[in-house]
Amino acid sequence: MQPCDRLTPKEIQVAMLVWEGQTNREIASVIGTTEQVVKNYLRNTFDKLGVWSRLELALYVAAHGGARWRTPDDLLPNPVSLTGEIPRLLQPPALRASAPIDKDDHRSSPSPRRPKVLPGLISA
Repeated sequence: MQPCDRLTPKEIQVAMLVWEGQTNREIASVIGTTEQVVKNYLRNTFDKLGVWSRLELALYVAAHGGARWRTPDDLLPNPVSLTGEIPRLLQPPALRASAPIDKDDHRSSPSPRRPKVLPGLISA
């Protein structure tokens, strides 16, 4: 049994929407639930597939067939995409750069994080 065989239909649907580049908020509106429930689906999917991030999940889906990956007829009306568009991850860089970015979507803005310096680790 493959790891993906243990996924529920909702987990498969969420994985496909992540592969298409949708945010948790967008996924929640598509499947009619809350962002927290989407996070729960993602956490369960990560555990079952042995991945650590959305990017790894998207790469897993892409490596295992992309649009044709684990898509029962009742999940995806169109075998290419739920939106009929090319998934964001597969678009050429020029198109991805020109795509409109939601102001609430903080994925594209770098966060000014500094490395933590713990006292006692720096010796003179």
